[in-house]
Amino acid sequence: MKSLVEIHRPDPEMIRFVIDNLNTHHPATLYENFSAEEANRILKKLEFHYTPKHASWLNQVEIEFSVLSRQCLDRRIPSKQLLSEQTTIWKDQHNSQKATINGRFSSADAKVKLKTLYPFIEPS
Repeated sequence: MKSLVEIHRPDPEMIRFVIDNLNTHHPATLYENFSAEEANRILKKLEFHYTPKHASWLNQVEIEFSVLSRQCLDRRIPSKQLLSEQTTIWKDQHNSQKATINGRFSSADAKVKLKTLYPFIEPS
């Protein structure tokens, strides 16, 4: 984080992180590794955004990149210009189809797979 703020991205007023809850970084880590003044200085340039704990939209983005990779980027594209053109064409076609992500879990399947997240209710 220090390297990012000081070396790689020193100009922006704020750097926003979108972080999933699988590998979460905590601001407190900076206080464990640096003096309070230095940690505070670094944190003033960082803004953390955490995805929902049990339903990450970040996963949906990863799925969309996977689809792009399989449908459009599955070949060598010789130039940046052509890459830009091809991805724009793909995006326009993909969006015009109003493609959606189809979750494969029924409620019953989810209750089995994610049983630790569902409360157990005694039958009456």
